[in-house]
Amino acid sequence: MAKIKITGLIAPQEMGCVTKEVPIGTTYEEVVEEFQQFYEHQIVLVKANGVVQELFKTVSKDCELTFITLKDNHGHKSYVRSATMLLMKAVNDVVPEGIQKVKVEFAIGKGYYCSVRGDVKVDYELTQKVAERMHELVKQNIPIKKHKFSVDEARALFVKNGMFDKDKLFKYRRSSTVNVYEIDGYMDYYYGYMLPSTGYIKKFFLQQYEDGFMLNLPERQDPNRIEIFEPRKKLFDTLMQATDWCERMDTDTVGDLNNQICKGNINDLILVQEALQERRIGEIAKEIAERDGVKFVMIAGPSSSGKTTFSHRLSVQLRTYGLKPHPIALDDYFKNRADTPRDENGDYNFECLEALDVEQFNQDMTKLLAGERVELPTFNFKTGCREYKGHYMQLQEDDVLVLEGIHALNDKMSYTLPNESKFKIYISALTTLNIDEHNRIPTTDGRLLRRMVRDARTRGASAKRTIEMWPSVRRGEEENIFPFQEGADAFFNSALIYELAVIKQFAEPLLYEITPEDKEYEEARRLLKFLEYFLGVSSENLPNNSIVREFVGGSCFPV
Repeated sequence: MAKIKITGLIAPQEMGCVTKEVPIGTTYEEVVEEFQQFYEHQIVLVKANGVVQELFKTVSKDCELTFITLKDNHGHKSYVRSATMLLMKAVNDVVPEGIQKVKVEFAIGKGYYCSVRGDVKVDYELTQKVAERMHELVKQNIPIKKHKFSVDEARALFVKNGMFDKDKLFKYRRSSTVNVYEIDGYMDYYYGYMLPSTGYIKKFFLQQYEDGFMLNLPERQDPNRIEIFEPRKKLFDTLMQATDWCERMDTDTVGDLNNQICKGNINDLILVQEALQERRIGEIAKEIAERDGVKFVMIAGPSSSGKTTFSHRLSVQLRTYGLKPHPIALDDYFKNRADTPRDENGDYNFECLEALDVEQFNQDMTKLLAGERVELPTFNFKTGCREYKGHYMQLQEDDVLVLEGIHALNDKMSYTLPNESKFKIYISALTTLNIDEHNRIPTTDGRLLRRMVRDARTRGASAKRTIEMWPSVRRGEEENIFPFQEGADAFFNSALIYELAVIKQFAEPLLYEITPEDKEYEEARRLLKFLEYFLGVSSENLPNNSIVREFVGGSCFPV
């Protein structure tokens, strides 16, 4: 028998803990069954002695146990992975021939776009057949089994099943074993924890979108509800352009990237993608120069998108068209710290629009547009006060203001300025490189690692602090940036196909500083495991105007 102490238990009366004995070999799923009634959301994982475990694992000794539901970060990720495998199994059952591959490309809102290659057309009829098969598999409640293979055995299995992307990925595997999951004979690899059976995947909606499937899943904040999918055409087109470019460069998975590194092609890859980004910046500059009446270039994007470097590089390109750009950070219009609104926890809310002096900003910009001379503020982040230090400006015929900030695309920020005077740009690090065809890299992971490295270098912030703050940052993005992205005149993807291989060497030492006693430890472990897939690349040969330089250092711009 093993003694289990269950902590953090949500019972009708109060938070508490329960101690009980169970036979050695009891699955965690069996333990969970007794307590599910006290939880609003499905329990999908447990944490045993501080280590996350899947429910099909068994009790082997005395332990302290806490439950993880779909509303938790790890729980939600396990749901997404398991639902993805369910889709792949259903496609494999419904269309056993003709399909070369189904690839999870990227997320659009709460939906996951999956492209289909081969001699098959994705239409309404096929989508319905696949969806019906998915529901059948859920109803059958088939166990999701976990098998451990040696790397050589796993690679042979992947080649046999036509999963050549996984064969390339595990060519560079350092550990000796690989965990492979199975649903009723269908074998696949997934990076991270999985649900115990198909019966747990209760909510999903599959629809045809463009030339593939859109798999819509519940969001973590409300696991019981699926939002209606809202197409974001500009975002989709930007992501597809990046995906097509990766495929043309034969580098759309981490295994491909590692192959390029080993073949000595990485410097060429760096130069070509940097040139591609510069060409795109030049195209945006040309659009601005050719549009009559533009005086305000408004740049917005989520955290660690490279907005500062982009604004400097765009300014250089604008100058080639005879324009005189002047950068202005919307952060300089922060209200004094004492006047900053607070969130529900009583902390200062620097992400909301009300944290900025919108009225003063509009007064200043309106005067500039009218040709008046205006003294512009600078925000002192140390004192928490807005200061005036004789920074005067008066717009001439060829002058344009390059305004950068999270609210730049929100018309409430610039409500007095005529629409024809504004050119809006949305920038984000839209990662299209995949771990393999069924394991995408969330764009948020790339940005989190960027921010972690930059904040450690420029602000002395620990990785622990960056991870701790990240959920708040993400909430601010969801509320203040993403709703306005489709209103942009131009999109810019700042992600670079090689960047995670460079960032790896800077991020790993920071992540290793997080200890098992820290609540951020599991996230640090996840990121360290993720970085293991990449071979490292030195930052020595990066151009000094690269967006990556904003994070790892060595930029020619003041970033």
